[in-house]
Amino acid sequence: MTALETITRIHRALESGTKGADLHAYWADDVVTTEYPNLIVPNGGTHDLAEMTAGSERGAGLLASQTYDVFEAHDLGDLAIVRLTWTGVVAHAVGPFEEGKVLTAHIAQFVRTKDDKIVSIATYDCYEPF
Repeated sequence: MTALETITRIHRALESGTKGADLHAYWADDVVTTEYPNLIVPNGGTHDLAEMTAGSERGAGLLASQTYDVFEAHDLGDLAIVRLTWTGVVAHAVGPFEEGKVLTAHIAQFVRTKDDKIVSIATYDCYEPF
C-alpha cells in the first residue's frame, strides 16, 4: 500500500466515525504527530499514540460529522503530501461553538508510513475564523 493510500484510508475512517483504539489499525505503535500552531492549538504540539487516541475521542465527542476533501496529493514512496480542506460540524454547544456550527480548516499534511501504517504526521492546520 502506498503512503497516499494509507492516509486516505485513515481520512475515510475518521469520516465514518472511527475513533480511539480502533484507529490503532492505521498508526504504528511509535507514531508521532507534530501539529504546528493554529487557532485550536496556539502553541502547536507533538503527540504520541496515547495522546492521538485521546484526541480522537475528544474530537468525536465534539463533532456530529467531519469530511476531508483532498485537492492535491503527492505520493513519494514512504511519504505522502496532501493539501485538503477539512470541515467539521459541531454536535452540541461547547465553549465558543454552537450546535451545528461548521468549522473549516485548510490543511497541509506530510505523512510518513512504514508497513502500511502511519509513523509520523506533520500537520499545518489553518482554521477559518470562528
